[in-house]
Amino acid sequence: MNGLESSVDDLLMSEEQANNLTYFAFAKSHKAEPALAPTKASIGELPQILAGRYHLERLLGAGGMGAVYRARDLLHEQFGDPDPYIALKILGEEFAESPDASALLYSEFALTRRLRHDNVVRVHTFEVDTDCQRAFITMELMRGLTLDKLLCERPLGLPWKELRDIALPLLDTLACAHRRGVLHGDMKPSNVMLSEDGLRLFDFGLGQAEEGVLPGLPHLSRERFNAWTPGYAAPELLEGRPLSASADVYGAACVIYELAGGKHPFRRLPSTQARDEGLDRGLEAPDNLPKHCWPALRTALAFDAAQRTVTARQLHEALSVDPSWLQRLALRRHG
Repeated sequence: MNGLESSVDDLLMSEEQANNLTYFAFAKSHKAEPALAPTKASIGELPQILAGRYHLERLLGAGGMGAVYRARDLLHEQFGDPDPYIALKILGEEFAESPDASALLYSEFALTRRLRHDNVVRVHTFEVDTDCQRAFITMELMRGLTLDKLLCERPLGLPWKELRDIALPLLDTLACAHRRGVLHGDMKPSNVMLSEDGLRLFDFGLGQAEEGVLPGLPHLSRERFNAWTPGYAAPELLEGRPLSASADVYGAACVIYELAGGKHPFRRLPSTQARDEGLDRGLEAPDNLPKHCWPALRTALAFDAAQRTVTARQLHEALSVDPSWLQRLALRRHG
């Protein structure tokens, strides 16, 4: 084989590698031997220190695709940072070997970074540990209580003033995301935290960018990850239709309803099952929700996407109205 043929061979990749979105991420340099897609054989055990910098201290939580750890940034610590702690999200072994799993993780990072909203978790970096072949995200370490934990402590729901202080910033955040062309995809109580610095919406792992937004970001199929949360995912998602802003609104409405009365509107059943059983026919407003807010929330809870005509911004406006102002307006009209 002559030198030219050898050079050409060095540049060629298999079709599998060419289609592997994590191929170059796991190659230590452009001069390295071609890197294969992560496999069970190539993925190493999770080390205590990732990328020579992040010391994993303890597991904070695990979800459908990965886990989040409390970690110490040794570089920041070396330079005297009094609070070098971060949260680090990494894919689980069962997903890390998938060709596009790391691309999904990068998608989460890119979508979250695009928002830059006070009530969205702040992400720092997307990195790859080439030794154990794991991609990960570093982000702010949130200290507080997720809404699912809050619901355990408040089984009867929250009074209107407390509920409003949660619902309004949550809906404002969601409306901002939708204006920016970002869909969350997994609105549920465990993805919202009441932190020391205010409400935080996090985990955009199932999120997507709308058409024309972040055009370089691959639109990847989530179907085989089977990660929708059935009790909070709109029926159309469970039936395989695309994620939409309307589906986000449905999930947020379920969360708000649950906070208002302590009970999920449809007993946390998969929305398709709840629809087929007609559970929406007897749905009543929760006790802690003002009457004037119910029509908009009820619309947001519609199983049929065509009837779910309220947006996150409109739902925010409906819950923002002061009932005393409505009463004064009614008196003027009848005066």
